[in-house]
Amino acid sequence: MLDETAKGVFTIAVTPFLPDGALDWDSVDRMVDFYIQKGATGLTILGMMGEAGKLTAEEAIALVDRVTKRSSVPVVVGVSAPGFAAMKTLGDAAMDLGAAGLMVAPPGNLQSDDQIIGYYHNTAETLGDAPFVLQDFPLVTKVHIPPKVILQIVADCPTFVMLKHEDWPGLDKISALRAASENGARRISILCGNGGLYLLEEMLRGADGAMTGFGYPEMMAQVVAAYQAGDLSGARDIFDTYMPMIRYEAQPGLGLAIRKYTLAKRGVIAHATLRKPGLGLTRAAISEVEEIAQRQTLKLQALGL
Repeated sequence: MLDETAKGVFTIAVTPFLPDGALDWDSVDRMVDFYIQKGATGLTILGMMGEAGKLTAEEAIALVDRVTKRSSVPVVVGVSAPGFAAMKTLGDAAMDLGAAGLMVAPPGNLQSDDQIIGYYHNTAETLGDAPFVLQDFPLVTKVHIPPKVILQIVADCPTFVMLKHEDWPGLDKISALRAASENGARRISILCGNGGLYLLEEMLRGADGAMTGFGYPEMMAQVVAAYQAGDLSGARDIFDTYMPMIRYEAQPGLGLAIRKYTLAKRGVIAHATLRKPGLGLTRAAISEVEEIAQRQTLKLQALGL
C-alpha cells in the first residue's frame, strides 16, 4: 500500500496504442519492464499524459489489470472523473486488482478554498480505505491550491498520503509544506511532475522524488540517486545533460507526441500513436528531436553514463 514514506521515482506511464487506435498490449508489457529496468520505484498509469480520458471504462480496468500483474513495483492509478460514482467504480476495481493507491486531480469548477477542501473530503469518503495522491497541477486544472489548504486536507484526511506537486512556480510551496511538517503537521510524501523541469531544485526544497514522465526516465532515477548519495555535483551534471530534451519535451500540447516518438525510437513501444484527438510530429520537429538526442548521447558518453 502507498503511504507517506514513498520516495524515488514513480514514472508516469504512457498508454501504447496500435496505429488503428487499439490498445497495444505487447508494448504495455515491454514498457512496464523498461520503466522498472531504468530505475522506477513505482509506476503511475491513467494520468493526464496516459490519455486516460480517451479510454473506455472497460479499457481502463483492463489496463490496470495488465500493468499490476506485470509490475514488480507499486502502481498508482489515476481515477480523476467528473463525478464520484465513476471515481469509485474505477478506484474500487483498481484496488481489487492490486493497485497501491489512487490519484485524483481537482475538477476545474472549484473556485474557493472551502470548495477544494470539501471536494477532497468527499474524495476520501468515496475511496474508502484506499490511499490517495492529490495531483496539484493548476496549469491544466486551473485550480490553485495554497499550502494552507493542502495542510488542512492532510489534517482532515488520513488516507491522503502523497502530493503530486506540479505547481509552477511552486518551489516555495514545497518549502512551506516541509516547514509545516517540522512544526508538527503530518509529513506526507511529495513527488514532483512537470516532466522533471525542476527536479533538482524540488529535491533541494524537500521533495522525495519524481512522479512524472520523460522519454529518458533513467534521468530521474539517476538524479534522485546522486542527490540521495550526497553527490550534488553529479546530480547537476546528469540533470544539465538531459535539460535540452526535457525543455523540448515540455512544449504544451506537443510533449506527449515527443515522448511517445522517443519511446518508439528506443524500441519500448511499437508505435508513437496518440489516440485521437492528438497531435503528431512534423518532419521538422522529428529532426529537432533527433539532433537533441544525438548531442545528448555524446554528453552522456563523456560522463561515463
